[in-house]
Amino acid sequence: MNADRHEHDVIVVGGGNAALCSALAARESGARVLVLERAPEAERGGNSTYTEGLMRFVYGGVDDIRALSPDLTDEEIAASDFGAYTEEQFFDDMARITQNRTDPDLCEILVKNSNAALHWLRKHGVRFQPQFGRQSFNIGGKFKFWGGATLAAWGGGPGLVDALYQAAGQAGVRVLYDAWVRDLVHSDAGVTGVVATVKGVTQDFAADAVVLACGGFEANTEWRSRYLGRGWDLAKVRGTKYNTGDGLAMALRIGAQPCGHWSGCHAVGWERYASDFGDFALTNDYERDSYPFSIIVNAEGRRFLDEGADFRNYTYAKYGRIVLEQPGQFAWQIYDAKVVHLLRPEYRTRHVTKVTANTVEELADKLEDVNKDELLRTIREFNAAVKTGVPFNPNIKDGRCTAGLALPKSNWANPIDTPPFEAYAITCGVTFTFGGVRITNEGQVVNTNHEPIPGLFAAGEMVGGIFYFNYPGASGLTSGTVFGRIAGRGAARFAKQRKGA
Repeated sequence: MNADRHEHDVIVVGGGNAALCSALAARESGARVLVLERAPEAERGGNSTYTEGLMRFVYGGVDDIRALSPDLTDEEIAASDFGAYTEEQFFDDMARITQNRTDPDLCEILVKNSNAALHWLRKHGVRFQPQFGRQSFNIGGKFKFWGGATLAAWGGGPGLVDALYQAAGQAGVRVLYDAWVRDLVHSDAGVTGVVATVKGVTQDFAADAVVLACGGFEANTEWRSRYLGRGWDLAKVRGTKYNTGDGLAMALRIGAQPCGHWSGCHAVGWERYASDFGDFALTNDYERDSYPFSIIVNAEGRRFLDEGADFRNYTYAKYGRIVLEQPGQFAWQIYDAKVVHLLRPEYRTRHVTKVTANTVEELADKLEDVNKDELLRTIREFNAAVKTGVPFNPNIKDGRCTAGLALPKSNWANPIDTPPFEAYAITCGVTFTFGGVRITNEGQVVNTNHEPIPGLFAAGEMVGGIFYFNYPGASGLTSGTVFGRIAGRGAARFAKQRKGA
């Protein structure tokens, strides 16, 4: 193996939001930084590139929104109700969604640093805009934002990633693409570099500290089966094909402590016939997140979850698992004409498995692999159970529910009775895995002897202990930014101390 002659204080493994935030934070702290991105440049950015760029953060009201999105016009401000999202609400959402299992220290760090994280990104050239039409609906001439997630990066995930790479380049961060990190250089003194194959050539890269920010294992079919369980080898992968658990594997080999929900993941309802891995050009077309206004049925023609249990932000990341558990690993979302105008834009692309019909009977005939008689019975019973006296309002949990069904719909219930009818076929799309390694509050990886590993830090999906069972929508990029900054600063500080010693 040939030694790389360029000198670096900190090496960051990975090329997405968490990795770039680590690199920028380390560079701000005076470190010489090298980023090793496994993907080629055209596919850089990890899962971050496949996101909408939406970020959950604490804010006090319209002034906070305007500070982060100064391009908003007075007319847009006047037509919007941004509300507020307090620390208490963020804490409550994290506790409720994770069934009170989220690590209290890491959760507090995430919540209390979320606002500052977006302002830091803004300083580095990331622009933000409100998610009109995705996180709000125009009711009576006013957009009312809901679900705790209001702003997204301009250009979505690709825009966020491009802005971060531009900032890293301007800051003097060195980036190598096609750089597959295979192992950590480790001794009794801790981690002092990595072994990487760059464009087919394996070599050592020395540094005083290493930040692992190269994602979970969602793109590793064998690991999904091993840790998530039976049937997970059949799930589609929403994002990058390069998140195969390599960072986790190399950390565990030197004694890093596993942490968090290793049998859990973020998984959603996804286009049934989507490609096996994410596709930059098509990924946004595969989302099927308007289900709160639908009924969802399986191959037996039966409903199997409460479509209106909560806002989409608080249920979508756990419902993919439930779809995967259904016969044939698929389901159909069914809408009628009363609500189709509320469907997100991806329902109107060419890349959908869609059925339309003018009668419910015709719809039942057209749904592939579905028990027709049971489907018709399901729709009849559902329609009869809807409390139509309660007003329908998509911007709030309206309480328009069903009564008397074994499986209720708690909000946004509408009889399926107005043609034309539309149905969309879905399966499970896995986004990222929840299991990771334990870190200190300074981002340093802890070993199974409960001691920090000298020179090794982690951020992003590799951090275990934050999410369990489910996920408050738009928390992932925020977490990557918050803990990326912490890991980068911690790595730079450690590198300086190691040089001094």
